[in-house]
Amino acid sequence: MALVLLLAPSLLSARQDPAPVRQVVAEFLAGQTAGLAGEIRTEVGELDPNNHLPPCERFSAFLPSGQRAWGQTTVGVSCQAPATWTAYVPARVRVLGDYLVLARPLRSGQVVGPDDLEWRRGDLADDGDGALTDATQAVGHPARIAVSAGQPLTRHMLRLPPVVKRGQAVRVVTVGEGFRVSNEGKAMNNAGAGESVRVRLNRGRVVTGVARPDGSVEVSP
Repeated sequence: MALVLLLAPSLLSARQDPAPVRQVVAEFLAGQTAGLAGEIRTEVGELDPNNHLPPCERFSAFLPSGQRAWGQTTVGVSCQAPATWTAYVPARVRVLGDYLVLARPLRSGQVVGPDDLEWRRGDLADDGDGALTDATQAVGHPARIAVSAGQPLTRHMLRLPPVVKRGQAVRVVTVGEGFRVSNEGKAMNNAGAGESVRVRLNRGRVVTGVARPDGSVEVSP
């Protein structure tokens, strides 16, 4: 009993140094944003210095369900050894670059021309979230809806050729807390990038996900 009483104060005073946790988050986000167009600036929030987490020797980082390495986000950090715990650290990913906005109002069904567009520079994760960054992605395509001048132009505003076609074999990626699983299946409908698509997996189960520009389908668990 005396030994327990002697150990208890040291256990209660154990703290995880926030610095290595924040470094893990910074390195994780650097990997997640590698290849993105624009100037990447990552800001990692604080881990409570008065935390009661046992010191960790081996970490792993992940994006919680519904989070992405874009704009205001949260990164999970799990301790693998010697103790096991999970903490969540706020972060912000800024992507500074040029994106397209409408120079004049766009009518539904109107085909976009070069004179309908102009460039704006800002944080793509804020001002231009989802905005197109290449004029060839917009010019020659009809508008899906009417849009006022000055609005960032996104894929959802245009009728773009499908990246997934009905009956096409597609790769289905399920991303969740600390895991990423790939499957194969067949698309059940046409879908442009960012649109909903149903996929019948090889074992017959039907899932619904979002079509990505590369033709894959991302599904939330």
